[in-house]
Amino acid sequence: MSTFLDPAITLGEVKLKVSQLEHSIQFYTEVVGLKVLQKDEANRTASFTTDGEHTLLILEEVANAIVPQRRSHAGLYHFAILLPDRRSLSLALRNLIQSGIHIGQADHLVSEALYIEDPDHNGIEIYADRPREQWRRDSGGNYVMASDPLDWEGLLAESEGLTWNGLPQGTVIGHIHLHIGDLRIARAFYEGKLGFDVVGDYAQMSAVFVSAGGYHHHIGMNIWAGVGAVLPPAHSVGLSYFTVVFPSAASRETTLDHLRSADVDVSAQGNAYVVHDPSGITIHLTVQAA
Repeated sequence: MSTFLDPAITLGEVKLKVSQLEHSIQFYTEVVGLKVLQKDEANRTASFTTDGEHTLLILEEVANAIVPQRRSHAGLYHFAILLPDRRSLSLALRNLIQSGIHIGQADHLVSEALYIEDPDHNGIEIYADRPREQWRRDSGGNYVMASDPLDWEGLLAESEGLTWNGLPQGTVIGHIHLHIGDLRIARAFYEGKLGFDVVGDYAQMSAVFVSAGGYHHHIGMNIWAGVGAVLPPAHSVGLSYFTVVFPSAASRETTLDHLRSADVDVSAQGNAYVVHDPSGITIHLTVQAA
């Protein structure tokens, strides 16, 4: 277990670059079920929430945006929206079916998950966790996970007769899954420099999962876009940054001190400190609002 990363960290807002803001706003409200918190026409951005207070997602329209082929660059594989319970996931599934969008699905043993893509092929997972007491680890300390078929009918039965009204309060960003260029180097950064614990070293999948506080994973990394994958051009759609939220300024400062001692470049940007992983992926380090 990490000696310096606070086990109470969470993930915060994710910012994506998109090609057509209005089209994406319609998708994220009507299909995903988020609510617009703020829209900035001048800067072509929009932020989204479920509770009217906390931002989960920011979209920024990029002029003359490039939409890269899937699994062709480092960056976003998917960001994952964690719902508070199985009934909420059931209602989300009903709405996704109604929308006509293609839906991927998996029972990961620790969670049940639905997979979709936004209009720019940014990957999205919508999921609900099983109780922690049901999670299991193998002899190597890795969480036992799978991609078994989802109990589709059983899940739908959870919300029989109920009405979908968008994603509920209590919805958060649960984890993020990244395409990176080198698993060994990325693991050394996320484990050795940021301080996450490795909870899934899945060599057979060419993937590593890390977390804090015993979660099944806050960050997934894979080399499915190819060893040596690099970020796409700056005006491509995709991930702008993701956010790690610390419970206090003191706990963030402990991590910042460790990063600086490890010669990681750290810069201030508003209320956040910004670092980049070895693939160039941008991470914002913020403190939970009082």
